[in-house]
Amino acid sequence: MELDFERCYRAVDSRDQRFDGWFCTAVTSTGIYCRPSCPAMTPKRENVRFYPSAAAAQRSGFRACKRCRPDAAPGSPEWDVRADLVGRAMRLIGDGVVDREGVPGLASRLGYTERHLNRLLTAELGAGPLALARAQRAQTARILIETTDLGLAEIAFAAGFGSVRQFNDTILEVYAQAPGTLRERRKVTAGEPGTINLRLAYRSPLHAPALLDFLGTRALPGVEERDGNTYRRGLSLPHGSATVSLRPADRWVSATLRLSDVRDLAPAVARCRRLFDLDADPEAVDATLGEDPALAAMVSAEPGVRVPRAVDGFEMAVRAIVGQQVSVSGARTTLSRLIRPFAQPDALVGFPTAAAVADLPDSAFGMPVARRETIRQLANAVADGKLDLNPGADREETVARLTDIPGIGLWTAGYVAMRAIGDPDVFLETDLAARRGARALGLPDQVKALAAYAGRWRPWRSYALVRLWRAA
Repeated sequence: MELDFERCYRAVDSRDQRFDGWFCTAVTSTGIYCRPSCPAMTPKRENVRFYPSAAAAQRSGFRACKRCRPDAAPGSPEWDVRADLVGRAMRLIGDGVVDREGVPGLASRLGYTERHLNRLLTAELGAGPLALARAQRAQTARILIETTDLGLAEIAFAAGFGSVRQFNDTILEVYAQAPGTLRERRKVTAGEPGTINLRLAYRSPLHAPALLDFLGTRALPGVEERDGNTYRRGLSLPHGSATVSLRPADRWVSATLRLSDVRDLAPAVARCRRLFDLDADPEAVDATLGEDPALAAMVSAEPGVRVPRAVDGFEMAVRAIVGQQVSVSGARTTLSRLIRPFAQPDALVGFPTAAAVADLPDSAFGMPVARRETIRQLANAVADGKLDLNPGADREETVARLTDIPGIGLWTAGYVAMRAIGDPDVFLETDLAARRGARALGLPDQVKALAAYAGRWRPWRSYALVRLWRAA
């Protein structure tokens, strides 16, 4: 990842928040690294080094700034949207794959050797998968230290460390404080047992009503709900279940997590960020879309519209199949019947697993036979590991394998690629709502003509599609 010194230094000198997560600023005279927007005095040029990741700065011996907390900055939007090996690897590391499966598991998921994966990540990010995962473990540990009453030994293993000694050494190296000192100085009072309160930072602007309207309209009773400016849902995580409450605020989204196993903190945070598209770069997206006179007024009136993503790729694929050629309310009704066997009274639960759906009796589906069999084939493919719907999946391969399943066409596969895999450049020209939105904006609404026109919105056609849906 090439970092131009002059451009980076100007961002630091102006304390430009848009560059938080793009790179870290390390100061040789203090041994500290910061985010670009750190309010501290701008360091001298000769004392500055720039790194593409917190892990790279830590690897070079720098400690995290206690004032701006660069390890908690929004993730790089480049890693979030890239479809290559580095982007896929970063999304999987963020979801905790290295902590659960090690580097061999990460390499296996990506289809590369450990050596090649380490070489590519080090060349791009200045650190290999172990160092990147270590940086994330340190941040997870700090959050648990400052927001829970768990014992430090419990936190060490919950954050993914192999031993208490490794935990102590890492925290001291990264934050220049022992874990006990961090706890003594914490400003946040621990909440209810099992509850963790966080602030999920993002790049402004964020058009929260668009996100909440989209998710609220499609909310499945028993799985998710919207209450005013708050969105809640159940999560199925690697070590257990959880519920999350998300409330957008200025510069961050307030998150309240209730985890059955605190080892799931990192994947829970990653999935919440993904759901609200918090690592997007709205300035870049809106700059491209705003150049089109047909969208300019909408972009100006509603800056920062995001693509609502997903916390579970299988859930999103099932929703897409059920939603084919039916209304949003009709799809909700059908999906509610499908998940009824897994519902719990007065509680939100995560969407059922692929294996659980594959084992459902025919009577539980409540839909035409062909659609039922499509969902069952999808569930079997995901449960058997033949189809990967995680954010680190290869997009082209996923689309190809989806369309191999009878009953899944290009619209469904594209919808899954956009919301589950995170492709920023999907356009569904056959979508009825998109065509209605195009017509409302004075754009061509015929399939071929609309597809050709959408070419000017690359590489952000997914974001343009969301705006067409709002215009409809």
